[in-house]
Amino acid sequence: MKKKIVSSILLMTVMATMLAGCKTSAPSSKKDTQAKSANADQAAADRVAKLIDDIYVQERTDKTDEQCEKAKKAWDALTDKQKSLVEGEYADPDYFGKDTGDASKDNPLNADGIKEKEILVLSFGTSFNDSRVEDISKVESAVQEAYPDYSVRRAFTAQIIINHIKARDNEAIDNVDQAMERAVSNHVKELIVLPTHLMQGKEYDELKEQVNAYSDKIESIKFAMPLLGEVGKTADTTNPDKETVAKAITTAALEDAGYASTKEAISDKSAFVFMGHGTSHTAKITYLQMQAQMKKLGYDNVFIGTVEGEPEETSCENIIKAVKEAGYKKVYLRPLMVVAGDHANNDMAGEEADSWLSMFKASKAFDNVSAQIAGLGRLDAVEKQYIAHVADARK
Repeated sequence: MKKKIVSSILLMTVMATMLAGCKTSAPSSKKDTQAKSANADQAAADRVAKLIDDIYVQERTDKTDEQCEKAKKAWDALTDKQKSLVEGEYADPDYFGKDTGDASKDNPLNADGIKEKEILVLSFGTSFNDSRVEDISKVESAVQEAYPDYSVRRAFTAQIIINHIKARDNEAIDNVDQAMERAVSNHVKELIVLPTHLMQGKEYDELKEQVNAYSDKIESIKFAMPLLGEVGKTADTTNPDKETVAKAITTAALEDAGYASTKEAISDKSAFVFMGHGTSHTAKITYLQMQAQMKKLGYDNVFIGTVEGEPEETSCENIIKAVKEAGYKKVYLRPLMVVAGDHANNDMAGEEADSWLSMFKASKAFDNVSAQIAGLGRLDAVEKQYIAHVADARK
């Protein structure tokens, strides 16, 4: 009897131990499954991030279109959770996920059938679909209407942006070489290049060099001036181009803010800050010249700044200081850029702590700070100025 009792006790002990083991191993197994799932999600996201980083480049190759298609296909295969995990050197969920408007409204102007006379509108470019239609297409359409005997075509200088648009929206936009090869194959004899760039800076120099490489294949190549015309020698040098743009952007900003004049805005202690890109090129003096132009026009409540803070006087910190010392309590931020793209939406009006909107608010020096997101390309006066620059180039 004692042996049976002992055996029963041992059996119960073993069974209890086994049950206890099962209870402790179940949660562990669940955690392992969750960990494996999380690792798989991150691995899938990392693969897409790598594909995005691979096309975030300035050089086009024979494989670029295939890479763009592959990146989009891989993105579409991700779950929402996996998409939120995409993070690379340049990649993030916004690359494919951010809604910037309907790309189908845009005309890439990359068709053949070009006449013997062509106007090639060269822009840096933007991946913001709505801004591309409002600020670039409007200029192109205005030029085509003004010069119906020419074929107007488009090219972007930023391959990174071209790749973004191709991958996300399957819209093909020519780079400079593609546009020039298209002109050559269509037997263009007279080519006028219209850069939508603000000034004769680094990008303007580079695009001239790229285009001139085809000078032995096209009878006549002429370059129109960029929007703000010649770069003056001193900070207070102005010209008719800068005056036209200064009047146009200030008038538009006043109207959007609900003011009839600068005098009325000044009385209401309101200032307007126009944010340009900035550059280390010698053409950076152009921004100081635009500030001088504003002063000459009596626009004392208008300030010119730059994202890059070059020249130094145009940095956000220095502009905040200048506006504060001038006694203005309301601030309206607006881009001094042909296109209201990434810089306007993020660097100027973004929610991040380092955006101009955030930094102006963080200064606690102003009662109200707001942003007007509108590129220069949508202004009639600016479009007319580009048309005039084409006329000058034709002479």
